[in-house]
Amino acid sequence: MRVTLKLFLAVIVLWICAATASAHEVRPAFLSLTETTPGEFNMVWKQPVLEGKRLKITPTFDAACTVGHSALSRQGGTVIEQRGVFCALTQGAITLPGLERTLTDVFAQITYLSGETRSALIKPESPSFNLGGKTTSAAGQYLRIGVEHILMGWDHLLFVIGLVLLVSRRQILGVATAFTLAHSITLALAAFGLLTLPTRPVEILIAASIVLLGVEVIRKQRGRASLAAKRPYLISFFIGLIHGAGFASALSEIGLPKGTELLALLLFNIGVELGQFAVIIAAFIILALIAKANKNLLKKSETFLAYGLSSVAMFWVIQRMSEYWV
Repeated sequence: MRVTLKLFLAVIVLWICAATASAHEVRPAFLSLTETTPGEFNMVWKQPVLEGKRLKITPTFDAACTVGHSALSRQGGTVIEQRGVFCALTQGAITLPGLERTLTDVFAQITYLSGETRSALIKPESPSFNLGGKTTSAAGQYLRIGVEHILMGWDHLLFVIGLVLLVSRRQILGVATAFTLAHSITLALAAFGLLTLPTRPVEILIAASIVLLGVEVIRKQRGRASLAAKRPYLISFFIGLIHGAGFASALSEIGLPKGTELLALLLFNIGVELGQFAVIIAAFIILALIAKANKNLLKKSETFLAYGLSSVAMFWVIQRMSEYWV
């Protein structure tokens, strides 16, 4: 009874934490400035919509710049703001006040009449783009985004932990790679405009897939036949298609760095794979340490994780479906 009570209380704590945790994808924003005539730029500022709200962050420029009126529109899960910016944009900085309070990275790209381009990844911890500083490859930054996609995206983090509990050490790397491969397929199709899926239903399916995985883990722990345990590569691939659609639906609206789309996708998926392996290695080390200390505790910990991730994911399913009946 004590173990059951402790397990129940632990799941309740996880459920409460889930209410405040950001379970959505780590979605980037995109700031594009294109020079149309000398000293005049067309600004396109694309912000992701999370939980029905946009970031409400407006790029600010040096005092020497004049900014025109704003024109807002919405495309799926993205709010698009367009303005005219009147100055040379060769010195000073572009700042995004308020970005530091988010988890959103911003791809910034300036295209000049001369054909020269300047790009940078603006991070929440440093929400400005120094126009006189060193330029970076917009495509190259997708490697980091891929790692963050796993480490900071609760959906995928719980899924990877579930895989660790479900399959053997010999299978885990292959199963994780099958997930990444499927993830890459839907991501590429959406990024190149060949697949368009509504964001909210996809997010519901993602959460439901984690519930399914948790149930399969529990069935395995009880010694019952588990479809996912018998066909882990197939199940991981199928669920990977669903999870890939989540980030893809946002990425297709935000866009990829022009001219480097394939490189950006490749680096993003390498980042996803690296992030997965980091989580897998950390999980195995922690479970091994628990097993070394107390094998009985290992079984209880695995049970707690299985019930915990299923409960949190079920909370997300209900939360995401609520907009259809509330």
